[in-house]
Amino acid sequence: MISRILPFIEWFKGYSLSDLRTDVLAGVTVALVLIPQSMAYAQLAGLPAYYGLYASFLPPLVAALFGSSRQLATGPVAVVSLMTAASLEPLATAGSEGFIAYAVMLAFLVGLFQFLLGVLRLGLVVNFLSHPVVNGFTNAAAIIIASSQLSKLFGVYVDKAPHHYETIIRVVENAFHYTHWPTLGMGALAITTMVGLKKINPRIPNVLVAVVITTLLSWAIGFNHDARVDISTIKYPEFQEKLVQFNSTVQSINTLGEQRAEIGKVIENANEQGDAIGAIDAQHDYNVVDTNIARQKQVQHELRTWMRDQLFTGVKTGSGLAFYPQGQLPAGAESDGRTWRLKLGNTKLDTSSLKMMGGGAVVGTIPSGLPKISAPSFDFKVMLRLLPFAAIISLLGFMEAISIAKAMAAKTGQRLDPNQELIGQGLANMLGACGRSYPTSGSFSRSAVNLQAGAVSGLSSVVTSLMVVIVLMFFTPLLYHLPQAVLASVIMMAVIGLVNASGFIHAWKAQWYDGAISVISFVCTLAFAPHLDKGIMVGVVLSLGVFLYKNMRPRVASLSRAEDEHLRDATAHGLGECAHMAVVRFDGPLFFANASFLEDQITDRMMEKPNLKHIIISAEGINDMDASGEEALSLIVDRVRAAGIDVSLSGVNESVMAVLKRTHLLEKIGEDNVFPNTELAVCATHETAHKDGSEAACPLTTVCRLT
Repeated sequence: MISRILPFIEWFKGYSLSDLRTDVLAGVTVALVLIPQSMAYAQLAGLPAYYGLYASFLPPLVAALFGSSRQLATGPVAVVSLMTAASLEPLATAGSEGFIAYAVMLAFLVGLFQFLLGVLRLGLVVNFLSHPVVNGFTNAAAIIIASSQLSKLFGVYVDKAPHHYETIIRVVENAFHYTHWPTLGMGALAITTMVGLKKINPRIPNVLVAVVITTLLSWAIGFNHDARVDISTIKYPEFQEKLVQFNSTVQSINTLGEQRAEIGKVIENANEQGDAIGAIDAQHDYNVVDTNIARQKQVQHELRTWMRDQLFTGVKTGSGLAFYPQGQLPAGAESDGRTWRLKLGNTKLDTSSLKMMGGGAVVGTIPSGLPKISAPSFDFKVMLRLLPFAAIISLLGFMEAISIAKAMAAKTGQRLDPNQELIGQGLANMLGACGRSYPTSGSFSRSAVNLQAGAVSGLSSVVTSLMVVIVLMFFTPLLYHLPQAVLASVIMMAVIGLVNASGFIHAWKAQWYDGAISVISFVCTLAFAPHLDKGIMVGVVLSLGVFLYKNMRPRVASLSRAEDEHLRDATAHGLGECAHMAVVRFDGPLFFANASFLEDQITDRMMEKPNLKHIIISAEGINDMDASGEEALSLIVDRVRAAGIDVSLSGVNESVMAVLKRTHLLEKIGEDNVFPNTELAVCATHETAHKDGSEAACPLTTVCRLT
């Protein structure tokens, strides 16, 4: 019992000092990969980079202590990070305080969902996400993740469009207009370093080396070059006017947002008091305000796009810098050699302290110290909106974690408990939320590093967490000059392994409809992005639809004698069928959804064979039967015998036989008409059925191929 509650106790059975040394080395090695990766994934989730470190502090520790896998490395991962961003974008602006609070709340909900599934031993619910759906989604997610980093790689800034592909088109258009070449160079250098080191020696922490080299280079060359200036230093009257208009739209949107919130309260009160007319009037006002907000947001988008397209040349003056539109320098003025742009977001700009960017983007200041440990704040209405996303992320995250854990368990011979793993992942996310973490899961790449480094127990993950703590406490200033383009490169390199085109071919070879579901899931995920949940739901609905259709129309085979002396499907093997006997095999449970289908199949055979004397229902494939199935079987017996034809059953299993006995259907059929297997049934009834028959050779006793 203690081992089930505290599974990490099992680590120390036969644990030696050499095992400890190996675990410490493995933990440090994983940390070297985790620290830069986690910062990149946090930005993919729409959070400040240092939140990746917060998500790498408690989750790896807790998941290792309470999970069942000893080598699984938990923390931020690409797909879950992307799902987090997609889930929260409709609720708040990426990177804002509200967005961060919702991300922490989402982590807690994901953890609670996983924990409850584990405690209730419901790990099998993950099977609703079939492999073809997951394959299609994962391939699409890899493309979405990689393409979402293009703006950081080229150093361009665009507003997100309603669809991901529209956003990418905007990025490409802006890249033609302006690519920040030092930023692209940093990204290219990072990619070259990671690829080169991986080929030279896979054991070298190539991500860490790339981060160290580019961060030092960024610091040495002054890659980041920002300036805080007054609006008067921008010598472009039209730009100043647009900037004032932009601030006006921000203020207008904020005011309208407050009005909308107040009207929302009026609607709630009217509904509670049963004031239908008041609710309708308030709803009308709400819609008007909502339309005005949408209009102002469109104006804001157009203004922001125009201002982002403006490139400036800096000129040194006695009081600092002055900025002129490129190509419009006054006579005698000398450029500082940089191209400048205004840093814009969704918030109101301080016209006395505008941020002008004359270099590349870096991570910037990271708060030193550990995050404050406290329970996340909860908003019941927001929680209800997040629940569907939490469920999807829970299942996807667990599928990723358990598939990795199973692959490693196959190599180590370790016994894996999926429900215990759910508990571990659930606690990791819930307790991680108390440390300002966003949703996490098991990482394939870091788990592979952990296994390759020889990790013996989950103590390696404990060491990894301690390494993250040390970085948060003492080394965050060293990360200031880390280029954003390098983090984008880290993400792009990490998701390359998620692309698996052979998965589509494999699924198609197994069953054509599995391949079709995988392709449709892939296309829908790409088309609906950033609403990734829609792509998954389409795949799940298609999978369930195929499952239901197959069970409503299971395979019904007419059997004949094949060359190997066994009774085989006559249609599949091109065999002739007996004119006097029909041996019908029903491949599936007999229940309400397909009971009438069996009736139709039996009736068809009676119509097709005018000389039919006996029907044997081969029940080897019927593993279960409900009341509708029993009623249908009873009607079949009555109808067949009313037509002067005998009927028998063969190969009835225990559960179906129990139903026959409880409903007294066995008495109606007759125990002498129920046989242990189909061969005995054919032998026992063949002579009677062929009495006065005219067949020269019976396909049930002789191989008779169709010509």
